[in-house]
Amino acid sequence: MQTALKYLVARRDLLHTLAWREIRVKYKQSVMGMLWAVLMPAVIVFAGVLVRYGFAIFSGKSLETDDIASVSVRAIPWAFFVSSIRFGTNSLIANTTLVTKIYFPREILPMAAVLSQLMDFVVASVVLIVVLAVLHVGVSVQLLWLPVLIAILVLLTTGLVLLLSAASLFFRDVKYLVEVLLTFAIFFTPVLFEASMFGHWYTPLMLNPIAPVLEGFANVIVRHVPPPLPWLGYSAVVSVVLCCGALAVFQRVEPYFAESV
Repeated sequence: MQTALKYLVARRDLLHTLAWREIRVKYKQSVMGMLWAVLMPAVIVFAGVLVRYGFAIFSGKSLETDDIASVSVRAIPWAFFVSSIRFGTNSLIANTTLVTKIYFPREILPMAAVLSQLMDFVVASVVLIVVLAVLHVGVSVQLLWLPVLIAILVLLTTGLVLLLSAASLFFRDVKYLVEVLLTFAIFFTPVLFEASMFGHWYTPLMLNPIAPVLEGFANVIVRHVPPPLPWLGYSAVVSVVLCCGALAVFQRVEPYFAESV
């Protein structure tokens, strides 16, 4: 594992090159350009506002600006997570020529897919800053938690993408299963709502390792309180173990990639 990590670090220029290629291909001949980075989070926010408005009517309360802000800050990391898995799962299949004819650490391809989605994350985050300013959401020292939350999010996403990209090369119906799961996952993840709104279902919802990360974003940006530390620790451990385990599995099955294309 240590040798593999050193080799990946040594080939980081290739990772950057492939990630930049993914970005160029994604936006080439695109009418909306970088606005696509904002479209998916905007749709999620719109759906979340409708859900929150429905909850407000049901409970006899009014929809507050913090509700809109909370959905907005969850939408961007969730959009990054979904897009990374969607593009990363197909990264090996979409680059079969590279996989079969050129020797390089193949895990760079799914990693490049994840890295390229960080561009969308950054663009959407800039728009989010403007939205939060309009909603009069202030800043606090809790924002220092953001690098930790982003690191856990990237580790968790990378681990899943490594596993799914390798699996999709051996079983082509994996990508269809992933699409179905991503479509319905938002209903079982605190994106449009807060986990605390569901009482006894709080613990099952937080067992989803991305849930503490999303709750953490809402806490530190909107509520100006620390993230749920025990749950965030759980998410961090799961992310690190998953990423290391996925890398080990990926390298174990990598010699069989060429014959499975």
